[in-house]
Amino acid sequence: MNRTTLSLIAGATALAAVTGFAVLSAPAASGDNTAKTAAQLPVERTSLLCPQPSTSDIADTAYTSFTPVSKGTSDSGKAELQAAAEESAGASGGKKSGKSAAKPVVTPKEPGKPATGDSSGADAPALVGTAQGKFAPGWTVQETTEVPAGTGRGLLGTNCTAPDTEFWFPGASTAADRTDYVHLTNPDDSAAVVDIELYGKDGTLKSTVGDGITVQPHSSEPILLNTLTDAPQADLTVHVTVRSGRVGAAVQALDDKLGGDWLAASADPVGSLVLPGIPKDATSVRLVAFVPGDTDADVKVRLASPSGPITPAGNETLHVKAGMTSAIDLGDVTRGEAGSLVLTPTGTSVPIVAALRVVRGKGDKQETAFIPATQPVGTRATVADNSAKGSTLALAAPGRTAQVKVTASAGSEGGTAVTKTFTIKGGTTQNVEAPVPSGLKGTYALTVEPVSGGPVYASRTLAVTHEGVPGFTVQTLPDDRGTVAVPKAQQDLSVLLK
Repeated sequence: MNRTTLSLIAGATALAAVTGFAVLSAPAASGDNTAKTAAQLPVERTSLLCPQPSTSDIADTAYTSFTPVSKGTSDSGKAELQAAAEESAGASGGKKSGKSAAKPVVTPKEPGKPATGDSSGADAPALVGTAQGKFAPGWTVQETTEVPAGTGRGLLGTNCTAPDTEFWFPGASTAADRTDYVHLTNPDDSAAVVDIELYGKDGTLKSTVGDGITVQPHSSEPILLNTLTDAPQADLTVHVTVRSGRVGAAVQALDDKLGGDWLAASADPVGSLVLPGIPKDATSVRLVAFVPGDTDADVKVRLASPSGPITPAGNETLHVKAGMTSAIDLGDVTRGEAGSLVLTPTGTSVPIVAALRVVRGKGDKQETAFIPATQPVGTRATVADNSAKGSTLALAAPGRTAQVKVTASAGSEGGTAVTKTFTIKGGTTQNVEAPVPSGLKGTYALTVEPVSGGPVYASRTLAVTHEGVPGFTVQTLPDDRGTVAVPKAQQDLSVLLK
């Protein structure tokens, strides 16, 4: 092997271990499976972005940071969440004191133990977070906001996300009773240029205002959707693409009567989707779907219940026209039991995106949350900010039966980690009795790791009641991408040089 090839391997290995943003693989000349010749190494650096939590003066926001303990990490490292504007002050090179004087909102001290912080009022900023070394693999941050009154009142929660270049948000709205914002956060030293496209029931909504939006370095821009179009739409799909740079993106959906929550991006378009963890006491469930391509999609609609797959009466299938947003009301589809929605093609598989709007409560005491289609847990997934009461973990195995290990971390203020193993029968969803740290003080994290069997999908519901209103928020648990595949040194990558 020549020196150029050796340099390529060394550079590729270092790049993969540091960024953690992609799985590095190379063509195998012999036709062998590359995955079998690649090592899984912990990522060494991770970035997360948290949107501005609220514009309400009476909002209170809690941040919880957690990194699960991982094998093979370095002994050193650090993680912190900083206000985006303060990051900018430190990075600009102008006032050096800007960054050094600013106190991070959250600074974790050790993997395996949550760290917490808080903010309040309408001036709470978007946050830019970076974790390095032992804090990077599987790093997760939960942003949870309580708004006691006003538009969008209730419990709003979101997992802070990694920066990316494309996002799909089915389930947004520009209806008269909705105030929806797309929050764009830029973590980098150069400006990002973003396009926002809107798709309603009849196709693309014409708008030039959403083209070429500039997001300045280390800053966040909330874009009000009804300023991008003058055509009110009850069900809308938002497509965010980045021309240059990268951003974090999330939709804040605020309703005059039904409260509000964060709508996270749907999983990338695929033919079959799982939307896990519909609360068992949901009084209304609405499915919103969109086909990004040029071919219509026909999908079967099934509910994975505790006893097995169920077909919702009157909604056995959904036809989604290409380029148009489709929606159906499923009512109280769970009928008092845990459930996950499973969408599969009736014939030819056509990639789609989808999300659920879920309502709990009745009359003037209703609250809304969203469940986007998500990827399976994969190797490991974690969700933070759990409490001994008010947290529900839903596990779904839409295919084969699966065995799953769930670990409750130590508490943020004390307690000892506890682990339980569950068996989830194929085709079902179970609200499992998740473990709670012994001697718990504060909040804790739940880490889900499949042990055997088919793929597992998961979500966590947080619930709190305020003056009779059942506030809640749901976060899905996709794989934490805590490791990256790196080719072994003996693998010949000379084909990449041709």
